[in-house]
Amino acid sequence: MTVTTTAPSPTDRATAGQETDATTDYVTVELAGYPVRALPSQRWRASHLRALNSGDLDRFAEGVLHPDDVDAWYEGDPTQDEIGAWVAQVAEAGGEALGKSSGRSGSSKSMRKR
Repeated sequence: MTVTTTAPSPTDRATAGQETDATTDYVTVELAGYPVRALPSQRWRASHLRALNSGDLDRFAEGVLHPDDVDAWYEGDPTQDEIGAWVAQVAEAGGEALGKSSGRSGSSKSMRKR
């Protein structure tokens, strides 16, 4: 029997992310050589994003990492590039890219009063 695998589609990744949320509270992604568990990016609070955007990376990590994995953050001492790649991988593992929210779309009908 031959098994062929292909890269997962965006729909498959989203489904996998939803299954991850349903079965655990965290996704595991390697950071600076350490496997660390993090909340899926859809569950990051506004305070976590403010910390990330303001450069308070330690506070960000303490907010999104599993409490048992925070030490790996400090031991790994990741570079800016490693952090950026890790954030993108966490978002992908959770099934949604950051900044690509499936929020409300605009109306297809004109809203102008006549």
